[in-house]
Amino acid sequence: MAETTQPRQPMPRDVILVGKKPIMSYAMAALMQLRDSGEITIKARGRAISAAVDVAEVVTKRFLNNEAFVKDVAIGTEIVGNPPRNVSTIEIKLAMKK
Repeated sequence: MAETTQPRQPMPRDVILVGKKPIMSYAMAALMQLRDSGEITIKARGRAISAAVDVAEVVTKRFLNNEAFVKDVAIGTEIVGNPPRNVSTIEIKLAMKK
């Protein structure tokens, strides 16, 4: 049985994928993108969810002194791997105040 894979779509510039790097490196990337575009999305799954929340808090509270706010938060579940297993996901949208 042949397995088909779909090509990965390039990630938009205003999306920050949080993984294993230090939180401050994601926070700096998020800060630069937020100042450029005015709105960004921080995404993470599994164990990186707590780091994504930390990145959002560092950017809004420490770096921007409440000049930015959390516009939306979406949570969900993805099925990954073989055998299939459920992995939690989060998307945090940040926007600059006008």
